[in-house]
Amino acid sequence: MRACCTAAEGGAPMADTHEIVLRQIENFRFETEFGGGLPKLVSDEPPPLGGGAGPEPVQLLLAAVGSCMSSSFHFAMTKFREAPGAITTTARATVDRDENRRLRVQAIQVAIGFAAEAGTIGHLDRILGQFEQFCTVGASVARGIPIEVSVTDGTGARVKG
Repeated sequence: MRACCTAAEGGAPMADTHEIVLRQIENFRFETEFGGGLPKLVSDEPPPLGGGAGPEPVQLLLAAVGSCMSSSFHFAMTKFREAPGAITTTARATVDRDENRRLRVQAIQVAIGFAAEAGTIGHLDRILGQFEQFCTVGASVARGIPIEVSVTDGTGARVKG
């Protein structure tokens, strides 16, 4: 959980470097190499710019924020030895033009759902109060893009946001 939860592990902060390599395949289509034997990922802009042969950059941003938030939520649950059941997260970006008429991500909404009923989670208030702080990517992105997080339990009851 190094990348999502370094703040929760305690001890002195350590600088960590991550690197990927993108190679242009054609036009707006790029292949991303993550290293470490991980599969490569092809990204592409949707038509009319690209061919839609892979996720677009906004979707990759949402995947990074959503995955980190989900991992941080899971980490916070297991830290308190709680069992949330399956976690399902939906991340949504609002993209609109800025004051210079350039398309920009204006806001991100992250909705986390877990299978257990809220009443069965003994430390839910503490978990909800701290899990976002464990998310390296979400906290970093939130410095420039507002992120709204909500959490619902297995009955659909909203317990946060």
